[in-house]
Amino acid sequence: MELLTILLSGLLSLLAPVGLVTDKIIERNFRARLNKVEQLQVRIDNTPSYQLLQGKVDRVRIAGRGLWLTPNIRIGALEVETDPVSLDLQSLRQRDRKSPIASLRQPLQAGLRLVLTEKDLNQTLQSPAVTARLRLLGSRFLGGSPENYEVLNTKADFLDNNRLRFQVELQQKGGQPQAIALESGFGFTAGRKLQLIEPAVSINGKALSPLLIAGFSAGLGDRLDLRTLEERGITARVLQFKIDSNELKVAAFVRVDPSKQATAKPTGANSP
Repeated sequence: MELLTILLSGLLSLLAPVGLVTDKIIERNFRARLNKVEQLQVRIDNTPSYQLLQGKVDRVRIAGRGLWLTPNIRIGALEVETDPVSLDLQSLRQRDRKSPIASLRQPLQAGLRLVLTEKDLNQTLQSPAVTARLRLLGSRFLGGSPENYEVLNTKADFLDNNRLRFQVELQQKGGQPQAIALESGFGFTAGRKLQLIEPAVSINGKALSPLLIAGFSAGLGDRLDLRTLEERGITARVLQFKIDSNELKVAAFVRVDPSKQATAKPTGANSP
């Protein structure tokens, strides 16, 4: 979900420093936002060309391979294609504006497709953000404080039929390594909420009860519900989610509505 926000907000903010939008300018600014880029192409379709000066674009197409968001997180392939875009360039260039989404004159719609390889996913598991979540996972299943756990080994295997196997070894200070294994199918309910299909979880080879697994699955689905983006004016739906033995493919539709974003409560506002 955060990736969708980064892509869409980033796409708009790429236009902010300039009054004239060109393929090369967007590509250069996009590269600057990533840790590393192996291949990237940007194309702007516009007829007549003077519409660029008015902040109007018929279509933006971005295609990349080997896009590194961080030193540990790599996207194997990414394609983004927008519908017509209309922006208020003057307001977009104002540095004090909270979000570039507010500079849209009309809703922005885009389709995107991304591919992750098994190697990409296993590399992501080594990132500090994922390691912190694995410590939290250990505390929930095994007890104790997340800070007391060390992540020893992680491994993800893509299986056929939209299934994935994940294994991690966690060790509490002064204790023996504990092996947690999860195998599940994956889908999306109504294109917006992640669903675990026939999940199985075991600790040191001993299967967890279906009741505990059901609670874990429900909690994960709630956290990965794309409706949480709607308070930011972003509507997203997953059109395809496919896992085979080689890669994970996702196709999604995204709509950004500036009128809904303008009335949304800012993240963290009035929080206790």
